[in-house]
Amino acid sequence: MIDYVKGLVAELTPATATIECAGVGYLCQISLNTYAALQGKTEGKLYVYEAIREDAWVLFGFASKTERELFLMLIGVSGVGGNTARTMLSSFSANELATIIMEGNERLLKSIKGLGTKTAQRIVVELKDKVTSLALQGGSSHATQTDSAASINQEVYNEAVEAMRALGFPPAPVAKAIRAILKDEPTAPVEKVIKMALKMM
Repeated sequence: MIDYVKGLVAELTPATATIECAGVGYLCQISLNTYAALQGKTEGKLYVYEAIREDAWVLFGFASKTERELFLMLIGVSGVGGNTARTMLSSFSANELATIIMEGNERLLKSIKGLGTKTAQRIVVELKDKVTSLALQGGSSHATQTDSAASINQEVYNEAVEAMRALGFPPAPVAKAIRAILKDEPTAPVEKVIKMALKMM
C-alpha cells in the first residue's frame, strides 16, 4: 500500500497532480485545496489513497493527513464516492467541512454540487461525532464558512468545545452555541464562554 509520494511536481492541474519519484510519475486525483498547496512548487508530498477496482487503479492525493482522513470518512458513507468526496473537499477546507458536518449544517452541504438532501443528512448522522477532532484542528486557519463568516478566537473556541465535551455534552450543538457566543463576544475568556454555554444547553 502506498502511504505517500514525494518528489518532483511534474504536472499540475486543478484536478490532478503528477508527482515523479525515482523516475516514475504517479498521477493523483486532487482537490482544489491540494492544488493550491502545490501551486508554484517544484517539489511536493501527497498522502495517498488507492482506489483499486476491476476496471481501474486510481490514486487520490492529499496535501495533509487531515484531508485524507476526512476523505476516508466521507467515502465510508453510502452514496458518497471518491469524486463526490473530492468535490466536497474542493468546496471547503478539511477543517471547514468537518465543522460544517459537526454542526449539522445540511444547508451548506447541499450547496455542494452533486450532493442531495438525503446524502447530506446521512453524512451528518454518520459523521458528526467522528469529525470532532478534525474540526478542532487547524488553530489559526480561516474561520469556517458556516452561516456566519465572522472571525472568532479559535483558541478559546477549541478549549471551550473540549471542556463541554468532557462534561458530556454532544459536540454538534456545543460547537454551534460556542460559535454564537464568540460571535457576540469575541474577546470573552474561555471561562465565561463555558459558563454561558452551560446556560444555553
